[in-house]
Amino acid sequence: MNDLWLNAGAGLGVGILVGLTGVGGGSLMTPIMVLLFGVAPATAVGTDLWFAAITKIVGGWVHGKKGTIDWEVLRRMFYGSLPAAILTLLWLHYSGAGTSHSKLMMQTLGFVLILTSVAAVFRTKFHALGERIRSRKPIEFKTAQPVMTVVAGAVLGFLVTFTSIGAGALGAVMLLYLYPRRLTASSLVGTDIVHAIPLTILAGTGHLLMGNVNVNLLGALLIGSVPGIIIGSLASAKVPEKLLRSGISLILVAVGLKMILS
Repeated sequence: MNDLWLNAGAGLGVGILVGLTGVGGGSLMTPIMVLLFGVAPATAVGTDLWFAAITKIVGGWVHGKKGTIDWEVLRRMFYGSLPAAILTLLWLHYSGAGTSHSKLMMQTLGFVLILTSVAAVFRTKFHALGERIRSRKPIEFKTAQPVMTVVAGAVLGFLVTFTSIGAGALGAVMLLYLYPRRLTASSLVGTDIVHAIPLTILAGTGHLLMGNVNVNLLGALLIGSVPGIIIGSLASAKVPEKLLRSGISLILVAVGLKMILS
């Protein structure tokens, strides 16, 4: 019973922070499971993939009803991310890289946490960079967009399947850079969320078949996170989001370094 309330409390805290800042739940939840709860890295990744899939389904449904999804961009992302996820799962299964105490997985988790932190802090600069290149070389940029989007999807497919992190923050930054004029703020969020749903379900299913999902832990986290996201979303207008986002990013950098060096 104590573990249930502790896990639900962690879900509540992460849910509130996600609602306040939009920072991806995976970048917060996976380190908590590994470093605070002592969950094996592979189990933390598999559990968090299902945590992300379930929580994003609701958001994806809302954006679908609002029409804020760019289906062409989404299709290009899927061409890269879903095959990459399948290949990563096969590699994890046959190489043993996804075993419970994989040092490689811990170090990659740390690296992606740092990368996610940088992306969250400098996302507007990446957007501005994409806009400048788009303005200077419009034909070349438009020609390269489809291929670059597939490549970006493949990178996300690997990172999300191996670490459960990146579908939100990194995906949004990639789309901001690749489509600086095409995507509005709402279509960016909608496309990013809907892209993550099949990706996390596919990757989560692979981890489930490998025995890397703790169903009881997942249920407890969801009990806390759902009301947490609602609370955070309602309070977001009263909290200095930029300051809080920067603080979380610094914490994630420190946690990432700890995981790399552990």
